[in-house]
Amino acid sequence: MPPAPLDMTMLDRGPEAAARFRDEMRAAMHEYGVLSLTGHGIPDEVTARAFDEARRFFALPDEDKQRVEMLRSPHFRGYTRTGGELTRGRVDWREQIDLAAEREASTDPAAPDYMRLEGPNLWPEAQPDLRTVFTDWERRCEVVARRLMRSWALSLGAPEDHFDAMFGDRPSTLIKLVRYPGREERGQGVGAHKDPGVLTLLMVEPGKGGLQVEHDGGWLDVPVVPGAFVVNIGELLEVATDGYLRATVHRVVSPPEGETRLSIPFFFNPALDSTVPRVALPPELAARARGVDRDPDNVISGTFGENMLKARLRAHPDVAAAHHADLVTPRP
Repeated sequence: MPPAPLDMTMLDRGPEAAARFRDEMRAAMHEYGVLSLTGHGIPDEVTARAFDEARRFFALPDEDKQRVEMLRSPHFRGYTRTGGELTRGRVDWREQIDLAAEREASTDPAAPDYMRLEGPNLWPEAQPDLRTVFTDWERRCEVVARRLMRSWALSLGAPEDHFDAMFGDRPSTLIKLVRYPGREERGQGVGAHKDPGVLTLLMVEPGKGGLQVEHDGGWLDVPVVPGAFVVNIGELLEVATDGYLRATVHRVVSPPEGETRLSIPFFFNPALDSTVPRVALPPELAARARGVDRDPDNVISGTFGENMLKARLRAHPDVAAAHHADLVTPRP
């Protein structure tokens, strides 16, 4: 099974403890692509408030949620009903709202296609506190993510600031509030996939399993540690390390009938137009690099915006057809 939780406060206990944290983090990600992170500094009451606010959102009347449905957003923001998203062409059984970094939409006709992803969120008027709570959550998670990225750089033999420039002051953050309804046949809550960016911090409602990672040709259940983030990595770290770190293939199995599962993933990703800097690995790590995955159905780009746009067009074909028909290849 995946390794024991890793305590981030080790980074504050002197050079030896910090080095041990980095070594254990690197080993866990190389072997499993996932770890549980405690000691991250976000108080339990803040986490509880975030889940309370998520529950309030999903309890809103359908008409309130539909006023902020993603189909209204060319930037792929907003609410998606249960069954409204696809992974590898199959229907995911979950409902969610996507809240990303808010910036003005690009008006430059010569801008790369992926710049269409920047723009405002759709916030429900019926729940004004949602914006306050998750703007605060974004800020707190970004602090954790930036510190992890610096630790990763050092653990891979690079300078501490190796990855800083690709985030700069315009990271492409994304928060999802996700509700998985139970069903008798269990099955695909969200299908097997890799995240298209760099780093994901996932908080799961206590006592709710269902997350699995691919390992040695099978699937491992990821334990839910109360108050801990589940950390996994995306395709850009695979590119940066020539496959020494591999993007985590993961999925969620639907909860049993009569139950629900809430999760709040935070995706910390670079500016859309940034290209991930490669890491010159030390020889002992380079010897274990496995190369970048060459899946013809999922070509990985080193530019984040290209990866993210690819993922969005596939996952939300209704939004793609409504707002980006020029980017969608018609079926014969």
